[in-house]
Amino acid sequence: MRGTAIFLTCATLIIGAPAHLARSGTHLTQAQVEAFFEPQGIAAFSTGGCTDKMIPTCTSYGLLPGTANGVITLKNAAGASSLVITGGTEVGHARERSLTPTGTRVSVDVRHATIVDNYITNTFTRIADRSDGFPQWEAASGNIYCDEGSHWDITYF
Repeated sequence: MRGTAIFLTCATLIIGAPAHLARSGTHLTQAQVEAFFEPQGIAAFSTGGCTDKMIPTCTSYGLLPGTANGVITLKNAAGASSLVITGGTEVGHARERSLTPTGTRVSVDVRHATIVDNYITNTFTRIADRSDGFPQWEAASGNIYCDEGSHWDITYF
């Protein structure tokens, strides 16, 4: 439970903070994020059945508090009972689109679910397709939700 307390403290500091703070802070450990996500119905799925960030088929959480909070906010705002993360901080996860200039990971991949899909497409503003042709929506916060076909690639700002 010590990890959970640390995460909650970090998360509390980020909620409601200016957008530029969402990318700051200390990366949370896999255990910290799991301890907070799992009771809220947020789980990881990986084709490799693992969480090792050095293996591309794993799904790992080396997330910043603001990114973790963004996932929780999306789930709750959409009214979803659960959410599945299919990509996080593992090697090969859309590195060019999910890192800030300083190398900080700010994105996750989320599995499609009708309630989440409807929330994103009906709440946020449709913007130009990404350079690879995938459609995108932008939240008032500046967060970008890209429908990559099999999942949402969400970039938090």
